[in-house]
Amino acid sequence: MSKLVVHSHAPDADSCVVEVTPASAGWRYVGFSVHELRGGARLTRSFAAEECCLVVLAGRLTFEAGGERWAGVGERETVFDGPPAALYVPPGIEWTAAGDGDLAVCTAPARDGAALRLIAPADVRHESRGNDTEAREIDHILMEDAPAESLLVTEVVTPAGHWSSFPPHKHDVDDPPRETYLEETYYHRLRPAGGFAFQRVYSDDGTLDEGIAVLDGDVVLVPRGYHPVAAGARHDLYYLNVMAGPVRAWRVTTAPGY
Repeated sequence: MSKLVVHSHAPDADSCVVEVTPASAGWRYVGFSVHELRGGARLTRSFAAEECCLVVLAGRLTFEAGGERWAGVGERETVFDGPPAALYVPPGIEWTAAGDGDLAVCTAPARDGAALRLIAPADVRHESRGNDTEAREIDHILMEDAPAESLLVTEVVTPAGHWSSFPPHKHDVDDPPRETYLEETYYHRLRPAGGFAFQRVYSDDGTLDEGIAVLDGDVVLVPRGYHPVAAGARHDLYYLNVMAGPVRAWRVTTAPGY
């Protein structure tokens, strides 16, 4: 069993179906969890030294934080149905999510963070990237053009049979502006859910080289190395990326030969 994949499970007492912490991943920056809230269930959290990006994966949720309330946040039924909505919460502010929906909680260390704010679907920057069987659709939720201290968050829909996170690239060297060190999680969903995709995580020297069969709901950890993804021939692939490191910048090195 690969140590780079975390499988989803039935909801626990906190409605959590999958979780990655810096301690469980063996790294310093990225935390990630998904919660399936049903029937008005509530989830309340406060992080003293971490900023949060709360992404509504599906359904409708009501958020409360910092004395403000946002009702009915979310406009899609599944992760494949258009751009997301999200709430950015700086460290030290308690937040609550409630309703009927799936919530991704993305965290990274922060001292001050940025301003508490709702990120509406209209605020999400869309990009079509790649050609032919490398074509995919990207929604940038919290990348460098949006205020935050550490977090970088984006999501990608890759059509069946296409490659993504391609050409192979890495961001595991702290050498800005040439390359930045960023830990990264990939939260994968498939349409229809019964299929699989592939992700390879590998290094130039061969000390890391894993090919992972990705199932619906899996989280793949990318501590270092190149990490391309291939969608199955009959299954569309969605993934939510969370990245963080010592410098909030996405600077990558492409694999030799590409």
